[in-house]
Amino acid sequence: MYYGDWMARGALYWPEVVAVVDVGKGDAGRFTYRALNERANRLASFFARLGVRQGDRVGLLAHNGVEVLDALFACAKLGVIFVPYNWRLHPAELADAMRLTEPAAVIYSSDFAGPLAEAGRAFALPRTLLHLGASGLDGSRSYATALDEGSPQPVENPHMREDDVLCLLFTGGTTGKSKAARITYRMVAWNTFVCLVHELRPGDVTITHTPMFHTGGLLVYTLPLLTVGGRVVILDRWDPALCVRLLAEEGVTAFFAVPTQYQQMLEAPGFAAADLRRLRYMTSGGAPMPEPVRAAWKAAHPTLPFKQGFGMTEFGPGVFSMTPEDAPRKAHTVGRVNHFVEAKVAGDEGRALGAGEVGELWLRGPSCCDGYWRDPAATAAAIDADGWLHTGDLCARDAEGFYAIVGRKKDMFISGGENVYPIEIESALHQHPAVAQVSVVGVPDERWGEVGHAFVVLRPGASATAEALLEHLRARLARYKVPKRVSFLPALPTSPAGKILKTELRTRALEEARP
Repeated sequence: MYYGDWMARGALYWPEVVAVVDVGKGDAGRFTYRALNERANRLASFFARLGVRQGDRVGLLAHNGVEVLDALFACAKLGVIFVPYNWRLHPAELADAMRLTEPAAVIYSSDFAGPLAEAGRAFALPRTLLHLGASGLDGSRSYATALDEGSPQPVENPHMREDDVLCLLFTGGTTGKSKAARITYRMVAWNTFVCLVHELRPGDVTITHTPMFHTGGLLVYTLPLLTVGGRVVILDRWDPALCVRLLAEEGVTAFFAVPTQYQQMLEAPGFAAADLRRLRYMTSGGAPMPEPVRAAWKAAHPTLPFKQGFGMTEFGPGVFSMTPEDAPRKAHTVGRVNHFVEAKVAGDEGRALGAGEVGELWLRGPSCCDGYWRDPAATAAAIDADGWLHTGDLCARDAEGFYAIVGRKKDMFISGGENVYPIEIESALHQHPAVAQVSVVGVPDERWGEVGHAFVVLRPGASATAEALLEHLRARLARYKVPKRVSFLPALPTSPAGKILKTELRTRALEEARP
């Protein structure tokens, strides 16, 4: 079977169709499939001339841009493994990631020359460094010059097998140290197929604003759409007002964001008046959508379907879907399991639980990753001998086959012998008119074993005391679920993908609990 050279096929099928709009480059940022293929050929031939070979790794440290896709598609032409690094990493963490993946070359933005140089003091940087921008480190070469020197003619493609690795994506790391998931050609192909069955149509248009070193930026809609002749509008960094404007101007048909971003778009100039009629649906992922945010969107754009999504670096990310017709009545769920995906609500020793019972979500199917790079212990812990991926997410399935995520296994805490799911407390707090954002973590307690600690961000101009919020919860939840403490923050710590970093909040909660 044919795998690998996306842009050669794109240039064959849709040569003059605009594939990518790199917003930051203005009028020069519109690229057809033919142009993308030529750029990928040039970069691939440049790397091949330097001796980069099949199985080597090429790293990238940069904000979103067409260059991310250049690198991905050039690597695929050579059978090289693409490794986009998280640009928010501390230089010591970046050095660890590079030590693990050993890149033969690194493409980087001039913005990150300092962190890259500092990482290079702990890990010997590769000889081939290409900088985006006017200047770079000593010995670095201009990326633009590399494209000029490369040949636009096709390179000799190796035969890629379905289980060969296309790229390494580091897990979100919201609950601990991130690992590099082995994303295979098989995984990407099946995820694209699943997306076409349930979500996307050839020719769809999306905005990619999530960092492309995460699965949300690279694989949710971006690569599937560029497999079927769609258009991807790239934002180099998140800008809610610009995103609202582009939804209308570019005729976006499918859009994905996390709840915090949807909330920011609500407050952006021009939101209420934006023409969003071409959107078939909006998908929320990364965390449950607070009902007040959903209601505010519906009030402004009543006919626009909103649905909750679910995906992960290690699987899919297309795992569950629902139709726009089901979205209003099943808003608290992530939908039904997708075609070619098996899902199980697992209890003790993997026993399948029935409708309404809470257990760990297990997944199996061809859109699963191939484990973690150079980490057999983590691979064995995550994927069992029968091929089930143990996700660590707690869920329940209703009688109609719709799944609801109730929290992370590590986030759940036990207070007075009762299981407490932070998501339930967070949902209740979101009903308070003064609350903009909230996250709840469990902390040790001498009397009850563990208790909740709520971190709250208030809406601009709103006020509320900790006791008022606790009283709000007492009117809605069992007493053992009500947190012992409420802290107010100007903002919650988030990952580049917009997920709330509960590890940081848990550390802060422990510090505040000290006498």
